[in-house]
Amino acid sequence: MRRVSSFTRAVLMPLLGLCFSLVVRAAEPEAKRFFQPDAPDMPVYTLPDVLTTDDGQKIATAHDWITIRRPQILELFRHHVYGRVPATPYQKSFEIVHEDPLAMDGAATLKQVDITITAAAKTLTIHLALFVPNKASKPVPTFLLICNRSPENIDPTRTVKSEFWPAEEAVARGYGIAAFYNADVDPDKNDGFQDGIHELLDGGKRPPDAWGTIAAWAWGASRCMDYFETDPDVARDKVAVIGHSRGGKTALWAGAEDERFAIVCSNDSGCGGAALSRRKNKDKETVARINKSFPHWFNETFKSYDGREETLPVDQHMLVALMAPRAVCVGSAEQDLWADPRGEFLSVALAGPVYRLFGKQGLGASPEMPPIDQPLHGDGAHYHIRAGKHNLTLFDWKCYLDFADKVFAQAK
Repeated sequence: MRRVSSFTRAVLMPLLGLCFSLVVRAAEPEAKRFFQPDAPDMPVYTLPDVLTTDDGQKIATAHDWITIRRPQILELFRHHVYGRVPATPYQKSFEIVHEDPLAMDGAATLKQVDITITAAAKTLTIHLALFVPNKASKPVPTFLLICNRSPENIDPTRTVKSEFWPAEEAVARGYGIAAFYNADVDPDKNDGFQDGIHELLDGGKRPPDAWGTIAAWAWGASRCMDYFETDPDVARDKVAVIGHSRGGKTALWAGAEDERFAIVCSNDSGCGGAALSRRKNKDKETVARINKSFPHWFNETFKSYDGREETLPVDQHMLVALMAPRAVCVGSAEQDLWADPRGEFLSVALAGPVYRLFGKQGLGASPEMPPIDQPLHGDGAHYHIRAGKHNLTLFDWKCYLDFADKVFAQAK
């Protein structure tokens, strides 16, 4: 067999592949477009087996997953990555501070809810906005957005409308749609955990596995779920949590910690979200890079894996698997190489063995990465990669709503 020189393999072949891709796209603009394969510098990596326990036991039943392996993986992620919520007691209360039964020109009822958390005479308020379609039978399935962008993106007055939170489109399809601003729970800054919910619940010296900001935001999503359980207009068993980028990382951790979320949607979440950590190259975010840029997102233990992802006892396919048998959705963008679209897809695909324990196929028996803009609605799991950059767009929302139609129809 003739060997290919290292120069040809590393330099000429990628260029030839790129030229071929450009020619195909120019000659056949209507042809299916597929995401390009891995770069030549992608290292060989191995992954922990999602169905093998730390002591080598093979998990073969749904019962053993629920009682043995799932709690073990959840604890590993708490200890090594996201941190754990302190046991500090607190009180919570809900108040509808504004209600408009004729919002959206009569199409919806708007409820603005203050979720107040009290601990040791200190308080924190999460401002939740919820639209419920007036014509739909109640209770309605509902999407909760963890908003990591400016509050104008979730404007309850609808003076400002953004694809990031397409409330009108969701209501027109019969869904409730809600949102809260993540900074209500904890500001997105490296401030030594001196404010937000950390100020209320952290006590004394923080241990290495103390919760970071992403875990705090996920905790806030669960407090919104607490409210939904009190609202007769919301179908408590049909609530989907969704987030983009750092919000997508948060949505996955919220779904892992809180099994009340029926669907978990993670959009362009990348490192620390849906993308496999062991896939490392110059084009994508790594554990070291994310910990340097955002040292407050994860726990202190996670920093010990900077540049040594292969020593982590978990990887993100195991996080996605924690959603089973509930539904999980992951979305990527073709130009968002920093988030590693293929690594995001592989996490969903490799969670398949856990879904099969529950009689579901996940993305399918032998899933392949779908073409650009052609979502793959699997059995319990969804994946899509769209054209464009890092963003949460109306196309993404349509994919998630379409899959929710399928999931909740099956649940009837």
